[in-house]
Amino acid sequence: MSAARTPVDASLETIVQQTLRNAAADSLVELAPTLVRDLTEIDWRVAEVLGSTYAQLTEAARYACSTGGKRVRPLLMAVAHRALGSETTQPIHSLAAAFQLIHTATLVHDDVIDHAETRRGRPSMPRAFGIPLAIVSGDYLFVRAFELAAEYPRSIIMRCGEACADLVEGEVLQEASRFDLSSGRDHYFRVIERKTAAIIAAALTSVAEIAAAGPAVVDALQGYGRALGLAFQIRDDLLDVYGDPDLLGKPLFGDLREGNPTLLSLETYARLDPRHQAEFERLFQLRRKRAKHLLRLRDLTQMTDASDVVAREATDWVDRGIHCLEALPNGPYRRLLEQLARGAAARRF
Repeated sequence: MSAARTPVDASLETIVQQTLRNAAADSLVELAPTLVRDLTEIDWRVAEVLGSTYAQLTEAARYACSTGGKRVRPLLMAVAHRALGSETTQPIHSLAAAFQLIHTATLVHDDVIDHAETRRGRPSMPRAFGIPLAIVSGDYLFVRAFELAAEYPRSIIMRCGEACADLVEGEVLQEASRFDLSSGRDHYFRVIERKTAAIIAAALTSVAEIAAAGPAVVDALQGYGRALGLAFQIRDDLLDVYGDPDLLGKPLFGDLREGNPTLLSLETYARLDPRHQAEFERLFQLRRKRAKHLLRLRDLTQMTDASDVVAREATDWVDRGIHCLEALPNGPYRRLLEQLARGAAARRF
């Protein structure tokens, strides 16, 4: 196998097995070898476009992709394409690679904005390569993503562009509400709709278009992707406070530290009595929080039923997403999409 055909991350089998073990019934685990092959092919497409004239930029881009997580978006795209009756995912390999690169680019830029030290248990891009190279590496990944997307019809390219615009708008909206617990649920959902849900919905809608699916199926996969993205992000609210940092690959309390209102902090604030509400707001608004402040914020959260409310909200969105899938042909890959959605509301990493 040549260097150009070396997958970005050699642990794809582990990624798929972990995802299916956490999200799928035993009867669906037999799909794993096929999905490993699909993700391997998609990773090859990623690897083929990362090379630059400048070795340092190539190294940085490959490093960013090696810390890119569990390949949730390309995995969902592969499963959805097969759920629509396709025997091969080759038609979507370049597009899945493009969406993975877009996602990775946003992680790089997020780590710059959030001053993150680690990503998936390794030094973040800003920490490993410095802020200037991290920023331009993220830009480089966006450019390479659109080179891959250019293989597809204009409607798909435009959808990719709109998803990227949504990501930027979501970041601006989030920045506007930092340290502001009065921003409310509607603002929070506008943020996560753009930052998380839009790109998953765009990816799965594009899969349906490539498969020449009818309007009902296109709408179904768009609705499923949106609901799954919202559930995934809502679950993140819980994991940021109650997760295992070793499993997550990053420290806890990131949103509390940065002053980003999440559904968990908003629901906590709304349920506290006036005295504790004032304390929660005062600590939340601190620009420089120490460990004792973060732990006290968690203690105040535990005085309410906010975590249960947030968990139910994630489950409600999962149920909506699964309902959307009724428009798809019945079969093991549709059932896997259902189980992957359920896994999003119960995941630990």
